[in-house]
Amino acid sequence: MQATGIIVEYNPLHLGHLHHIKQTRKTTEADCIIAVMSGPFLQRGEPAIIDKWERTKTALEASVDLVVELPHLFAVQHGDYFSKGAVETLANLHVSSICFGSEQGTIEPFLTAHKTWEDKRDSFDSILTSFLEKGNSYPESSRLAYEAIGISEIDLSRPNNILGYSYVKAINRYAPSITPETITRVESDYHDETIEGTIASATSIRKNLHKYGEITKKASETLPTFTSKALQAYRDEKQVWHSLEIYFPLIQHLLWTSSPEELRMIQGVDEGLEHRLLKAIDVSSSFHDLMHTVKTKRYTWTRLQRLFIHLLTNIKKTDSRLLEKPVSYVRVLGMNDRGREYLSQHKKDFEVPVVTQLKQLEDPLFTLDLKAQKAYLYPLSGENRVDSYRREKMPPVFY
Repeated sequence: MQATGIIVEYNPLHLGHLHHIKQTRKTTEADCIIAVMSGPFLQRGEPAIIDKWERTKTALEASVDLVVELPHLFAVQHGDYFSKGAVETLANLHVSSICFGSEQGTIEPFLTAHKTWEDKRDSFDSILTSFLEKGNSYPESSRLAYEAIGISEIDLSRPNNILGYSYVKAINRYAPSITPETITRVESDYHDETIEGTIASATSIRKNLHKYGEITKKASETLPTFTSKALQAYRDEKQVWHSLEIYFPLIQHLLWTSSPEELRMIQGVDEGLEHRLLKAIDVSSSFHDLMHTVKTKRYTWTRLQRLFIHLLTNIKKTDSRLLEKPVSYVRVLGMNDRGREYLSQHKKDFEVPVVTQLKQLEDPLFTLDLKAQKAYLYPLSGENRVDSYRREKMPPVFY
């Protein structure tokens, strides 16, 4: 069996994602589609609106064959580390290709751009440093540096092109036997905040859900029926859809009880930011207030959100060393019959543990996954919290 990989968050899974899955199967002619999915917290520094188990169920209902978890440490990072973790996880499962959605829609410009970057890498690094020293954010500095070395084949101001380019770089560096593929992204821009039509961004869908506290007609038109049911069932049972705002009391507590020295140990707290955080928390009555008080041109919204996730999950700078090491296991979240058959056929060939039970693995990277899952459950009631963590110790979802 041949497998292709996709890199997803499904926060939540919408009609644009269905298109991606369908076109991936058509483009790659794969026997098995494997999704590596972020767990409790996501790349832009946000909690998933519903837990990874419910999102896994929606992936399987959307015809993904096997869902595995992207280790938490890689899931909440900038594009290069996020891509490294995702690509290495899929490489551990011996996928032959990785297919991603992009505004560009064809793979050749990504390959040409990567060749340019490789030829001018030393120049790129020095140019990037110079833009950072001028006070630009990392994303803006990267975009300007790519322009400066002559990358013009793809528009690296578009969010999915940026992430897709990171995937191509990671494939070339960590898993060159994998073939990168891309399809045209049909949904709205990743950052769009309002729902327009039936193909909407996950950002706009979440914003609508949180604003109204229910699945509105407008939101339901952008979602498969099974996603709407999963969202409603989670809210009915857990009494919550997760957002950073509901973690604010815990963030406030952690900042109020931490010294500057302790905060400096947290990943992302650099350049004296600990003092800015401690001043800001004293005058902030909500997470929204806190973000607006701390944000500057250099400290982007996404960078700060990631920092607060690191604070919530107690990810320290010393943990960052694990980002440089290969992903050393694969955690299975769910599968259908095809996914089960694929694992059965290939299990003797895998070089790392492919685990379905917590007791099967002792790994420092996996320990961080468990810490993140516990932090994610903070907003739930006591009984729901215990029940939800108990689910962590149970077998994967079978569909």
